[in-house]
Amino acid sequence: MDSSTMRTTPVSVITGFLGSGKTTLLSQLLRHPDMARTAVVINEFGAVGLDHLLVESSDENIVQLNSGCLCCTIRGDLVLTLLDLLNRRERGEVMAFERIVIETTGLADPAPILQALMTDNALASAIRVDGVITTVDAVNGLSTLDRHGESVKQAAVADRIVLTKTDLADSTTTTLRARLAALNAFAPLTTVVKGEIEPRCLFDTGLYDPATKSADVQAWLREESAVHEGDHGHDINRHSDRIRAHTVIRKRPIHAVALTLFLEILAEHCGADLLRLKGLVKLVESPDKPAVIHGVQNVFNAPVWLDHWPNEDRDSRLVFITQDLPGGWFEELLDALDAEVSETQNRLNGI
Repeated sequence: MDSSTMRTTPVSVITGFLGSGKTTLLSQLLRHPDMARTAVVINEFGAVGLDHLLVESSDENIVQLNSGCLCCTIRGDLVLTLLDLLNRRERGEVMAFERIVIETTGLADPAPILQALMTDNALASAIRVDGVITTVDAVNGLSTLDRHGESVKQAAVADRIVLTKTDLADSTTTTLRARLAALNAFAPLTTVVKGEIEPRCLFDTGLYDPATKSADVQAWLREESAVHEGDHGHDINRHSDRIRAHTVIRKRPIHAVALTLFLEILAEHCGADLLRLKGLVKLVESPDKPAVIHGVQNVFNAPVWLDHWPNEDRDSRLVFITQDLPGGWFEELLDALDAEVSETQNRLNGI
């Protein structure tokens, strides 16, 4: 990891539908000693905000945004707010925070928020996206997923899913858990009661910080055994709301040029239908040092290189969370590009 990465401030997004327990979770997290140096940005939909009053933390490090929903009307305000926080820290006007947590309104689609965080040039050298944490209400979660498309996207793009209010649920959560696995088989699901959970379970666990690469990469990218075993008639990545998760696993190394062309085509042609892309890739040019790739819609971060593979499994794994995109197309495109690059290089080398 280079020094610029070490200096960046991790930013995490806590999302979840209305009433799913985001504020309770955040309040409990901020009581933990490990979260003492955390700045919080709270977004509420409506003219009068209350959440910031319910979160126990230093007032100087809590910023309230209530002029609209982060994913639509005030993305610019979010960027300006983060820049202001960072500048105030540099001037010593606020506590020297080491992390920023953004709590979205319950109506927010996290993908545009991530896109804003990833595309702003002024923020690029100062922050890194640490991940999306989505809360799901065990009591009303199933009906919410049925009725509100926002909740489906919140679950689908999550890096960690937190199942709340299990102590209040009258029945088993088995059906809800299966529904969430169908939406997002790659995000670990954790159960909490009254928001109580260790911060280490939710933060510094994603693909974004090379310093944390270990078994977590396996958890993020491993395919559920049901995909390749058992009843192939049941697609765990299928959901009636048009959102699907697709995985490409490739044993052969990929040429760097082919990967670059692949990402450029995705950015140009998939747009908003590519909700998330996460991947650990073995390249021909550096098979012992995998590349971590991450994209949201038509925006892709530059690959981050790990010093070594996290385990003995050295297959490339790419996870796509999409809306109305055929999964087979990704693998066919990547294979075609890699074959073309390989053939071209063989011709140039006289093979």
